[in-house]
Amino acid sequence: MAMDLLALLLFIGTIILAFVRKVNVGIVALAVGTACVRIFGVTDKQLIGAISSSMFCTLVGITLLFAVIKSTGALDLLAKKIVAATGHRVWLLPIAIYVAGFIVAGVGPGAVPALAIIPALGVTTALQVGYNPLMLALIGECGLIAGRMTGVTPEAAIITNAAAGAGISNVMPTILACQTLATFFFSIIIYVFFKGYTVREPIHSFTQVKIPPFNKTQLISLSGIVLMLILMIGFHVNIGLAAFVSAAVLVLCGVAQDGECLKNVPWGTIIMVLGVGALLSVVDKVGGIKVMSNAISSVMNSTTAVPLMGISAGLLSLVSSALGVVYPTMMPMCPDIAAQVGGVEPVALMAAVGVGGSLAGISPMSTGGALILAAMGTNIENFNSTKQTKVFAELLMLAGIALLIIAVVSGLTFNGIAEIVYHP
Repeated sequence: MAMDLLALLLFIGTIILAFVRKVNVGIVALAVGTACVRIFGVTDKQLIGAISSSMFCTLVGITLLFAVIKSTGALDLLAKKIVAATGHRVWLLPIAIYVAGFIVAGVGPGAVPALAIIPALGVTTALQVGYNPLMLALIGECGLIAGRMTGVTPEAAIITNAAAGAGISNVMPTILACQTLATFFFSIIIYVFFKGYTVREPIHSFTQVKIPPFNKTQLISLSGIVLMLILMIGFHVNIGLAAFVSAAVLVLCGVAQDGECLKNVPWGTIIMVLGVGALLSVVDKVGGIKVMSNAISSVMNSTTAVPLMGISAGLLSLVSSALGVVYPTMMPMCPDIAAQVGGVEPVALMAAVGVGGSLAGISPMSTGGALILAAMGTNIENFNSTKQTKVFAELLMLAGIALLIIAVVSGLTFNGIAEIVYHP
């Protein structure tokens, strides 16, 4: 058996083994990775280097900040106010969280700052209502995935520059329309999958109860989110470091005790994400991801080019940054591919790359999925190894479903949308 295929099968087997045995998959992944480096001729140093320090900083920084905020009761109180504002119309909450994600990302910050807020807000609100917290967090992320494609975000700047290098201009309206359609449709799938329609009344009714205003300590704690956003957007500070700074300021101001907040950081979830990410990096070095990508591209024609381009972008996004790698690499390829296969709009291919690179981010190995896991670990009591592994598997499965949704929606609509919306 070829080494690249063996590596891919070992990765899949690791996930299955941890799920069946109800063990933290990150621990199993690092153990398998230690064996893999010897099988595939990779070094221990490369495996250790594949443990993402950037992801560690992001997860610990954000979960610590929100552990500080949660300790004051501010996040729960905010969720209660949101629920109370909808009255008994709980069906408004999934719509509201999608719109909130769209606006927070779309007004300029882009997806990364929005990811620091939306998953935590979605999980906390869901727990107050009775929705599955994974459902509401995912719908919120769908909103910010769409919003990241407005013309004023960092994503827009990167994609516009990449498209300009290929001789194509004014691509963002088309990409925004396509990405909004795909994420909206996927949000409906998520809502049905988690049976959100069965929740007709919130488990906690706040309409008849006077909800207190935020106290001074809670307002100070919420200002930590504002400080984090200012550091990220105004001073271009890394998201994890910005969260650490905000958490440090809050602790120094006496808002919370650092020891108690550190205990509430979901360390098991962090080990899970980092361990699996390290093993996946080894699989990628051996060529396991390329096996799947090559199999997909080998059957590309005028009918399948758009959906397969989206799936390829999603697979690449599992092992690399959409902003740093997927978009700059794949966007310039689209005009050449369109010319080779014929009968397909280059901008439709670009839209497929955009949505594929984004929606794959709900995978637990990517930032979007990892932050949902972290938010659940911070807010759900007794979020033990069994529950973590279950949610990990659900996120992985839903990321796969997302790729199928991309294939269907993009194949049926993106060319038509490009013909209507795109005006160079």
